[in-house]
Order: sequence, then C-alpha cells, then structure tokens
Amino acid sequence: MIKRYTSKNRRKFNLKVHLIFVTKYRRPNLVAGLDTCVKEKITELCLKHEWEIVAMETDRDHIHLLLNYDATERVSDIVHCLKQETTWELWQNFYCFLRHRYWKKHIFWSDGYFACSVGEISTETARHYIENQG
Repeated sequence: MIKRYTSKNRRKFNLKVHLIFVTKYRRPNLVAGLDTCVKEKITELCLKHEWEIVAMETDRDHIHLLLNYDATERVSDIVHCLKQETTWELWQNFYCFLRHRYWKKHIFWSDGYFACSVGEISTETARHYIENQG
C-alpha cells in the first residue's frame, strides 16, 4: 500500500512543491561538476530538514526540484535555505571558476524563483468536492 499522507503530531498532510532556481544572468554555470555539487548539497539539506526529494535535475542555467515538505514549513524559507547554502558551498569549492563569472562574491542564483504546488487531485476535482459538501 502506498503511503499517501504523512501524519505528525495532530496533523496529516501531503504537500509537494515544484521549484525552479535560475542562475544569475542565466549564465550556463551548472557544468563541470557544479551541477553535481549543487545536487549533493541539496540532498544533504533535504535529509537534514526532512524534506523529501521526489525529483531533481539540472540544466546548464537552472535546476528543477520536486519536494515533499512538512505542513509547518514555508516555501519561501525552504527556497532561502537551499539557495543560500548551495551558493556558499559553490563559492567554497569553485571560487576560481565563479570569480571570473561574477564580480560580486557569493552570488550564484538569481533573486527570484518559481514555485508551484503539486497536488494529488486536480483543482476542478477539489472545487467539485467542496461545492458538494453538506
């Protein structure tokens, strides 16, 4: 039987978010080991914070993540943690490469991000269910 919901301390949830982070100036920097470093750091952070990685893949200038997260978490806090920690890690390990790409130290990701909730049912199904209560 597939476990559909997570139960913790008087709450039951199944929350997934699709995140996309883009490199600053859309520079194709997720190459030559930087992509592997980012994935390893994200995996480490997700284990630490108990976020489950459903899917993760990089392209040359962005990364896609699909995460399960706890109902007590905010997506903006998850994004902040992931972007801040991966940037720090990349600058520690790839300083010589990155200093030629960015004139400001410790910049890697663009300021914004894409986030979209992913559910088990469609919006139309949920609307129909709610409208037909009582």
